[in-house]
Amino acid sequence: MNATTTPIPDQKKVGMVSLGCPKALVDSERILTRLRADGYAMSPDYAGADLVLVNTCGFLDSAKEESLAAIGEAIAENGRVIVTGCMGEEADAIRAAHPQVLAVTGAHQYEQVVEAVHTHAPPSQGPYVDLIPQPDVKLTPRHYSYLKISEGCNHSCAFCIIPDLRGKLASRRIDAVLREAEKLVAAGTRELLVISQDTSAYGADTRHEERMWKGHSVRAHMTDLARELGQLDTGNGTPPWVRLHYVYPYPHVDAVIPLMAEGLLTPYLDIPFQHASPKVLRAMKRPANEAKVLERLKGWRDICPQIAIRSSFVVGFPGETEDDFKYLLDWLEEAQLDRVGAFRFEPVQGAQANSLPDPVPEEVKEERYTRIMEVTERISATKLVRKIGTTLPVIIDEVGEPDEDGDIGATGRSQADAPEIDGAVYLRNASRELSAGDIVSVKIEDSDAHDLFGVITL
Repeated sequence: MNATTTPIPDQKKVGMVSLGCPKALVDSERILTRLRADGYAMSPDYAGADLVLVNTCGFLDSAKEESLAAIGEAIAENGRVIVTGCMGEEADAIRAAHPQVLAVTGAHQYEQVVEAVHTHAPPSQGPYVDLIPQPDVKLTPRHYSYLKISEGCNHSCAFCIIPDLRGKLASRRIDAVLREAEKLVAAGTRELLVISQDTSAYGADTRHEERMWKGHSVRAHMTDLARELGQLDTGNGTPPWVRLHYVYPYPHVDAVIPLMAEGLLTPYLDIPFQHASPKVLRAMKRPANEAKVLERLKGWRDICPQIAIRSSFVVGFPGETEDDFKYLLDWLEEAQLDRVGAFRFEPVQGAQANSLPDPVPEEVKEERYTRIMEVTERISATKLVRKIGTTLPVIIDEVGEPDEDGDIGATGRSQADAPEIDGAVYLRNASRELSAGDIVSVKIEDSDAHDLFGVITL
């Protein structure tokens, strides 16, 4: 979507540093969209900004250190900094490290952030009330967008403080979510990435209230949402790719698998299993029925053979023994997940896990991390080899410049690959007419542990 506006003399400019997860990125987009509507311009660098917003992450201590470093860099480069985001809940710690900050607000406190900007860099004139409406600000490429469906979480996992930072589950209205999705697709989005702290729980806090949408009633429920998103039109009679993230394996998740088989939903599930050992899962305060999960994975693959499962695991949780870790490795061998991320356990201020007995030594965490990555990379490499010779739909992320022979390369992703966290598909014969967001058929010719290589077919 394009918009034109009348230039404003001495228009104030705001820079943004956005850290952490995609949910925080959506917060940053909303803040900047509101500021643009209030008459501000966006600055791509420190030098051109009247002030800088730093949207922080406070999930892990290492993330807090990164946030404090980013605040320090912004102060050194610009001098006028407002802090928001998850670490904003620890205002005293931020001000102790950087007393120069102009203001500190917490996670998704949009009104407070905007008010702080107005206070410290008043707009040159009022909002663009008499001009053509401004487009929403996007910090992702035009062809894919994160669609946040709720805030907060009702879980009390021992290693996590997200409910303290972002509160209990608060679902958005289903009609509001669908309107936003429709608007994004109309503006050029070809892939919607559905995100929240717990996508499977969407609408549970509102008892899955119903709203009217295009002449019929829809519930605030993951399956209804997925079905409606899969019926949006990108303009050529095809739906966008719709990818579900942060899906807890509640029983009703089974109902979305047929939608994948029908082509309404991208055959991909991001499920945060975290571990497999029943003892460790109980200590984490997580569901601990790993045998039933394996049965369900098999059932999902029977219904939709092309489904890709991604997950993440924590190694070195307090009390994790060598037997617990071997149990996890054996489970992974059986589960044959497509994409896996692993993290060394890290204490987080305020988390229940900090008081658990039998902490795992750092050198043991590192050794276990190395071992789990070796296992998951081998599984990934084996699964990707099986795709050689097949033809897959690929969404283009980037088109390169011609080399000395005039050949053009491009980078894209299959339906098994989410942006930033999964693998890529590298194309060897891209066309000059190819653009980011195009979806093309690619014959796979080669693979490695994480990526595929191929050529576009006619």
